[in-house]
Amino acid sequence: MAPRNFDDVAVLLRETDSVAVLKRPVKAGEELLRADGTVLVAGQNAGAGHKLAVRALAAGEPVRKYGQFIGHALVPISPGDHVHTHNLTLPEFGRDYEFSTDVRPVANYPPEAARTFAGYARPGGRAGTRNYLAVISSVNCSASVSHYIRDHFRTPEFRRDFPNVDGVMAFTHKAGCAMDVGEPHRVLQRVLAGVARHPNISGYVMIGLGCEVNQVDLIRRAHQLDQIQPGESAPTFLNIQTSGGMRKTVAAGVAAVARLLPAANDLRRTPQPLSRLILAENCGGSDGNSGITANPALGVASDELVRHGGTSVLAETTEIYGAEHLLTRRAVTRAVGEQLVALIRWWEDHARQHRSSINNNPSHGNKEGGLTNIFEKSLGAVAKSGQSPLAAVYQYAEPITTPGFCFMDTPGYDPVSMTGLVAGGCNIGVFTTGRGSVYGCKPAPCIKVATNTTLYHWMEEDMDLNAGTILDGTETIEQVGWRIFEKIIAVAGGEKTKSELAGLGDEEFAPWQLGPTF
Repeated sequence: MAPRNFDDVAVLLRETDSVAVLKRPVKAGEELLRADGTVLVAGQNAGAGHKLAVRALAAGEPVRKYGQFIGHALVPISPGDHVHTHNLTLPEFGRDYEFSTDVRPVANYPPEAARTFAGYARPGGRAGTRNYLAVISSVNCSASVSHYIRDHFRTPEFRRDFPNVDGVMAFTHKAGCAMDVGEPHRVLQRVLAGVARHPNISGYVMIGLGCEVNQVDLIRRAHQLDQIQPGESAPTFLNIQTSGGMRKTVAAGVAAVARLLPAANDLRRTPQPLSRLILAENCGGSDGNSGITANPALGVASDELVRHGGTSVLAETTEIYGAEHLLTRRAVTRAVGEQLVALIRWWEDHARQHRSSINNNPSHGNKEGGLTNIFEKSLGAVAKSGQSPLAAVYQYAEPITTPGFCFMDTPGYDPVSMTGLVAGGCNIGVFTTGRGSVYGCKPAPCIKVATNTTLYHWMEEDMDLNAGTILDGTETIEQVGWRIFEKIIAVAGGEKTKSELAGLGDEEFAPWQLGPTF
């Protein structure tokens, strides 16, 4: 059998790389003809997204992908060998952060070239991409009551009478009491206040039990939720114990939501500048193609949004570990870069306290998809950030106020990460996946981008866009990036995502639970 063309089967990302990434599976003994006339023989079976050595590597020799270090050869590796967990090791090594040495200012579009989306004008110069009402629990003890109130409005009559309201959502969680009154409490309060003030929420009711640590009145005072701007609907705050029990609280909550509905239904979409979009960037179920297709394409879309004055926010601190030096070089100031490094140090210490390691990522599915260690995964994840300067670094769920490309400290667990981003004010999200995440993110619509064509066709009911065309050779990274950008504008303007059409997004609200439970 004649050798297959190497470029049809694999991609070498940088000339200096030690490994190539497979576009398609190979079998042991399969011959791949390279452009220079040499033949690479696959040493073992390997799947799409996995790595083949393109040259001999001695034991202990550095292995490179994306032009960056991803580990050392554990044993001698021959050209064509499958490179993965069995022969690649990850030692501790230092990074030169080179603060602010690679800041490339982004030229904003002139006003006459600025794009718009059809959104909901909100007080304070913000804009919504959806129009929900919220029932927010301060504590798990009020979760059922919140669900009962929400369910009262899940009827055909509601859709008929209030066609301009996307729905009534219950934001419930498993915390709120028996918790540390320090930072864990402050984080939960930030999340709940962020939901209350979210631009996709036009009104809300907040419900507690009455005796919990996370008192409704404490949230109300700490975040000044009583300060209503012109055009905002006044919220209602309830406690089950002072309202006379569950049934009476449900009745009071239903009445409070009913009072909010007419004003919410009167709202209409109008042209809004893209500068009012705050994009959440996340990845989940990543594979070896993520850093080659969907993530860099999202980086192109991110840069384009920044040029329009918008905001794009990368997160998942544990999944930039080992690649954070690429971001510190783009920090607008040394202080911003040092904030990012401080987050890394916190996570290292946090892992040590729990007798764990920040290196214990990737997940089982990531490894099945070809990702060997956290450095390799992080280098691909950082590609979502594009090339824009790093303008600001935020704590989890902290209000996002700086335009441009930013970073938020979140865990890598997708629901917790996206909850922090949305609570910070992100009104739309793009979620890249190589293994097939079905994540939804109400109240913010979430666009899912498949990293490979096989996944896209297998899970087409769940995937909004296919970035696998980059591997297929039918589109460039830039072309897919522009498709993502146009999809962001369309979805922000009301087009439903696949997860919205499937009804996903009500159960993914998951605030980060720090500290012990008492």
